[in-house]
Amino acid sequence: MNGNEFGRLFRLTTYGESHGEAMGCTVSGVPAGVELSEEEIQKDLDRRKPGQSMITTSRGEPDKVKLNSGIQDGYTTGTPIGMVIQNKDARSGKYEPFITAPRPSHGDFTYSAKFGTRNWGGGGRSSARETVNWVAAGGVAKQVLEQSDHDVTIKAHVCQIGDVVADDVTFEEMLEHSEENEVRCADPDAAEEMRDLADKYQKEGDSIGGAIYFECRGVPRGLGAPRFDSVPSRLGQAMYSIPAVTDFELGIGREARTATGSEYTEDWEFGEDGTPTPVGNDHGGLQGGITTGDPISGEVTWHAPVSFPKTQKTVDWETGEQKEITVTGRHDPVLPPRAVPVVEAMLYCTVLDFMLLGGRINPDRLDGRAGEYDTDYHPSSPQNDPEDADTHAKTVDED
Repeated sequence: MNGNEFGRLFRLTTYGESHGEAMGCTVSGVPAGVELSEEEIQKDLDRRKPGQSMITTSRGEPDKVKLNSGIQDGYTTGTPIGMVIQNKDARSGKYEPFITAPRPSHGDFTYSAKFGTRNWGGGGRSSARETVNWVAAGGVAKQVLEQSDHDVTIKAHVCQIGDVVADDVTFEEMLEHSEENEVRCADPDAAEEMRDLADKYQKEGDSIGGAIYFECRGVPRGLGAPRFDSVPSRLGQAMYSIPAVTDFELGIGREARTATGSEYTEDWEFGEDGTPTPVGNDHGGLQGGITTGDPISGEVTWHAPVSFPKTQKTVDWETGEQKEITVTGRHDPVLPPRAVPVVEAMLYCTVLDFMLLGGRINPDRLDGRAGEYDTDYHPSSPQNDPEDADTHAKTVDED
């Protein structure tokens, strides 16, 4: 199976199935000298993990991350970082009825048709549980950017569930309020309505779709390359890789289809720093596929979860029967609340990759001191510790 890698210089490679022994990833391209905190990565994983509220799956996964390579004395060494997250609460038995009778609108049949086999427990590799790896990688990328010379901040919030739409909020309001409620909406009034709507569909044994709005602040101008390596094309790949995503927009998105050229075009003026700056940001921080220095903004849309406890019809290719099935188990009634950290993680990964490709961050080492070996984060030799008798080595002039 191909398609398990993302990125050019900052590269994420993942493995694992929903009900397998563990999920895991290798992150390559992290510069040396980053003080990497496992606890900070865990904070984002806790935002994504199941069982955190009544409107998420009740699967009891602690999602505890373990870093097992690429670190020395708390600092990155420039070598690949390996991370593993054990699966603790897999229950594959509920999926046995669907081994040869695929669930509607899932990846069951297409995986079997492509490979002639599949890991069927919990959806296997096609499960959204695999995004736990992405959030772990995003936690690494976030710390690299935070410790760089660039002030990049990324935030997302749930802007719509069903027919409930949040009012426009500022970036500061997103930072302040989006984590204050279970649906991760920065508009408190809309958040309450969204929660009630999610409860309604959950009680009815159904589900509902929704959307997330995001902003990336502090991304410097001039990142990206024309055409296939443009920032919007790479962001599109990142967002459409998230399971159940059906739409991705940048700037004013779908509203552009009814805007005239004179309405959409943004004049240039000199900004506070004396450089050309577009008036407005309908383009979402991008022109010609390259960053303008303005905030990158957009929306991502999810369809309703297709696992819900209502009767559905399928066919069993082994018995030749048409069957009525009920997809039981532990599933989210709406996806965006837990997808907020996934969106943020993929934005951090993509932005960092472009920063490395564009030379804004040294790919080898965060301090940029090429050829310098005597650093604050280099490990010390124990032979220079006079109190460490076990490892103290004699110098050549000692008898």
